[in-house]
Amino acid sequence: MTTSLESHPIHTWLTDMDGVLVHEESALPGAPEFIAALQQYGRPFLVLTNNSIFTPRDLRARLARSGIDLPEESIWTSALATARFLAEQQPGASAYVIGEAGLTTAIHDEGFILADSDVEFVVLGETRTYSFESIARAIRLIKGGAKFIATNPDVTGPSAEGPLPATGSVAAMITAATGIHPYYVGKPNPLMMRTALNRIGGHSETSVMIGDRMDTDVKSGLEAGMRSILVLTGSTDVDEIAQFPFRPTAVLDGIADVVPFVERLTPHEAVELDED
Repeated sequence: MTTSLESHPIHTWLTDMDGVLVHEESALPGAPEFIAALQQYGRPFLVLTNNSIFTPRDLRARLARSGIDLPEESIWTSALATARFLAEQQPGASAYVIGEAGLTTAIHDEGFILADSDVEFVVLGETRTYSFESIARAIRLIKGGAKFIATNPDVTGPSAEGPLPATGSVAAMITAATGIHPYYVGKPNPLMMRTALNRIGGHSETSVMIGDRMDTDVKSGLEAGMRSILVLTGSTDVDEIAQFPFRPTAVLDGIADVVPFVERLTPHEAVELDED
């Protein structure tokens, strides 16, 4: 089956990180070449992640160790998107934050006051040290009227030992105790795609989202009005695609297969992409 990847010129590229560019601490085949091609041809791009634990500086160092060289300004996390969203909603408000440096730094840098009482928002992110005390405080604050925000709905995260409970799991616990569901900012909310595009001056009709998950990457790209590429080096097998009521624009084996299109898909070309 052949489908047009470029119904409009491609000016801007967004890509997920884990499962697309890296697996654990190793670069996936073609990832360094993909980033190098974007830089060589002057294509605006951002690397996206739902992980709110790390700052862009931390993530840049992780990518550099794997052989992928890019500036920290080219990394957009769910923590940054959440902080930007809150700043647009209620600038200078106070928030009780459960998370690590990636989230607390982002919230603080947007001018928020971090507090543990009389706050406007409870902001939940991912951490490897969830405590009963912090969860109990969040429940009391939400019951008292604080608005409940979470960085992303992922219920588990990867580790060398196997899956770990993530933001969505802890959010479900708080929801069960309060009856209040959080507003999730990260993927699959298309808000994260739009804030990313705004950051680099992109437009949905001339942008592409690359990911390894149908339920987050492809869905959020679709709902933001973007074309999407699913790569099969992460969470989704090709046989699982049919389970979803939507389709990516193209399916490729890995990011190495995207590299030629960075060069070929200029704003003046339209090519047909063979999915088989």
